[in-house]
Amino acid sequence: MKSNIFLTMSIALGIAFSGNALAQNALVGPIKIEHAYTRATMPGQQVAGGFMKIENKGGPADQLVSASSPVAGEVQLHEMSMEGNVMKMRQVKDISVPAGGSVELKPGGLHLMFMNIKAPLSAGETVPVKLTFAKAGEVEVKMPVNVMGQHVKQ
Repeated sequence: MKSNIFLTMSIALGIAFSGNALAQNALVGPIKIEHAYTRATMPGQQVAGGFMKIENKGGPADQLVSASSPVAGEVQLHEMSMEGNVMKMRQVKDISVPAGGSVELKPGGLHLMFMNIKAPLSAGETVPVKLTFAKAGEVEVKMPVNVMGQHVKQ
């Protein structure tokens, strides 16, 4: 009887924590990556956005200077902004992460842009992305692929 209770509790804990593996956070030096995700793509779609929160937990100001992923020919750092009544998107050379502060990469603002996607991104899979910071160095983040319209998979 005791072994059945232990087995049931172990399964329940495994299920409770399995969702957290999909929304993996990452840490490199004082830089913490949270809530990273991308969205599923349609066949033939060549681009997708990547989103996350980057927090500097007490180190000096830093910059995200590049990103790469085996699912894309190139990963660029991008910014969307309004110019008059027109939404414009442009590549930026880096994304600043203030000392003791944070920056959000989100739809309609700063984000990663996966270019020349090699195969459609399917909901439920994860995409490995290597982020490179000027001071903190490199870290790999596993980005869950969410259904279109779903913002954060926790």
